[in-house]
Amino acid sequence: MADFRLSDLVIDEDLVRAMLREQHPDLAELRLRPVDGGWDNQMWRLGEDLAVRIPRTPRAPSLLEQERRLLPELAPRLPLPVPVPVGLGEPSNIFPATWLVTTWVAGEPADRTAVERGPHAAEALAGFLAALHEEAPEDAPVNPTRSVPLKQIGENAERGIEFWSTEENAAALHQIWSDALAAAEWDRPSVWIHGDLHPANVLVTEGTLTGVIDFGELCAGDPAADLAAVWMLLPEGAAQACLDAYPNADEATVLRARGWALLRAFGLLEVGHAGEQGRPGGKVTWKRAGELTIERLLA
Repeated sequence: MADFRLSDLVIDEDLVRAMLREQHPDLAELRLRPVDGGWDNQMWRLGEDLAVRIPRTPRAPSLLEQERRLLPELAPRLPLPVPVPVGLGEPSNIFPATWLVTTWVAGEPADRTAVERGPHAAEALAGFLAALHEEAPEDAPVNPTRSVPLKQIGENAERGIEFWSTEENAAALHQIWSDALAAAEWDRPSVWIHGDLHPANVLVTEGTLTGVIDFGELCAGDPAADLAAVWMLLPEGAAQACLDAYPNADEATVLRARGWALLRAFGLLEVGHAGEQGRPGGKVTWKRAGELTIERLLA
């Protein structure tokens, strides 16, 4: 897969249907519709109940393989729908990398539609995190940027504050980060974490959270890395309800989670800015998601 370059291929309906005919002929004649969005993978809706996820970055095939291996075991205990793998696509002459057929999860990504039912969404997020955050086995994946203490990736936050802060909020952002670093580290066994629980990976229907997608970063780690979603997803006034309902929201974990949220906000702002400039990989809607995250952290 080292030579895999998506730029060499045009992924259109004809190619996706050819891939299905070769390896999943029973699904090949179902209706196909491209789905906008995605970072590592391009998604096509297949019929009404399935989706095809096709890698478009060099690391994406390994992330899909990880999802196929781990998610079917975790999915049954999760209270929100997730894309459960139901079919594997092997590398072939038609397409040179692993791809997946999964269940379809309905909803609009939270970077494109508002979460308006704060109390309901707070309860849904707390329930999802509590169900996911069970102790991870010793052989669970370890992620170099998700499974580590905040202090190991602190340079990213310092650069983000320097670039994205204003004269009015710089001191407050520095304080959020300082408090996160000073908080006691997670000293209990690592738990399963989603690892990438930002607005583009959480789905919304009728103003509340109704699904979670893209488990490619699933790994063992500190639950605070996921608890950061409180400030990335929930409208003003809903954060405390979620923290009250989530069982591991002690003071130190909340402080670390706020630090993780700040880091994620800078990432959203960077990708959103790239989108505004028309650069590859940019997502215009992510900028407002990053701005909202910082507003909620400062509220």
